[in-house]
Amino acid sequence: MLIRDVETFVLKVRGPAAYLGALPDGTELTADAGYRVREPWRSLYSASFETLLVRVEAEDGTAGWGEALAPVGPEIPAEIVDRLLGPQLIGSDAAAPRPAWARLRALMRERGHLVGHQADALAALDIALWDLAGRISGLSVARLLGGAHRDRVPAYVSGLPRPDDAGRAELARAWQEKGARTVKLHLGYGVDTDLATVDAVRAAAPDLDVAVDAHWRYGPAQAARLGRELADRGVVFLEAPLAPEDVDAHRRLADRIELPIAIGETLRTRYEFAQWLAAGAIGLAQPDVGRTGITEATAIAELCAAHHVPLAPHHSVALGPALAAGLHVSAATEDSPFFEYQPTTVETAAALGFAFDVGPDGFGLDERPGLGLDVDEDRIRATATRHHACAR
Repeated sequence: MLIRDVETFVLKVRGPAAYLGALPDGTELTADAGYRVREPWRSLYSASFETLLVRVEAEDGTAGWGEALAPVGPEIPAEIVDRLLGPQLIGSDAAAPRPAWARLRALMRERGHLVGHQADALAALDIALWDLAGRISGLSVARLLGGAHRDRVPAYVSGLPRPDDAGRAELARAWQEKGARTVKLHLGYGVDTDLATVDAVRAAAPDLDVAVDAHWRYGPAQAARLGRELADRGVVFLEAPLAPEDVDAHRRLADRIELPIAIGETLRTRYEFAQWLAAGAIGLAQPDVGRTGITEATAIAELCAAHHVPLAPHHSVALGPALAAGLHVSAATEDSPFFEYQPTTVETAAALGFAFDVGPDGFGLDERPGLGLDVDEDRIRATATRHHACAR
């Protein structure tokens, strides 16, 4: 059976709150604000949940759905699918995601376009191809990958979106009462300020494990001091402490602190992860399947296993297929201690019709064919701000 159509859908959806909540000064992000930098972090953020969905249809009408992690500018990977990748898929075997991945990856690889938006666009198609293959075969993606090690994927709650420590402590206490086991704090406000937040949260919710995301904000000396203090407090990992391109600085930091350094959301290929793993610069791998795709994520998982590094997939604002894909990869990976749970993202996904079996302690794995997602196509089409099809 062959592929006869590829469609892209750009979505920009208002959630119950902006991703990661209000700005540090308490200002709420509004839909007309455009893209903003959330100081002291450096990246652009949107007040809406922005994403790229793709639909790949076989000759018999069976369709698979994929998604790229595209928190800002989802039109960019959409254009890559529409102009470069999608047309090359038409007429391909609908049940063969790995050969399609290899062929699509090669299209712009020799020109230096293996990562960035090109990789994000390819990830969306790859997820759709695995979903399609599963729906055609009647098997779940986890089953296609060789089987699941667990039918429930443990999770950590990502973020306590309040502008002060009192509010964060209150939220931590509430999550502890709901059964959460681990919470990750989005910090990077200065070493002393970050430590005060950790102390406030641990005092309010002593049964919660705590992790810290530093959002790439520190230099080597500051990161070493923060890491030592966090290790003394029993923090489970330190994410993104230094400049995201600097492998050697992370290696040196790993040698100085007894705390796993979590890296991965900026990386998209097995070759990038291989460099970090060989250097000993990463203690917890966090690929985002909305940026790697399923095919590459499984290769990354095997590389990590060979280096005794656990896999804990990253997840932020992708709304449905990318989240489901990450859960199937996590379930099919032997050493995968937890998955990132973004409550407002999951609520926003539910409003679009993407339902997940999720609680503060983890996600249930849906073992229906493909990704196990019910897709409300009418709602997706009505919500999309941009739609394109490249039928045969």
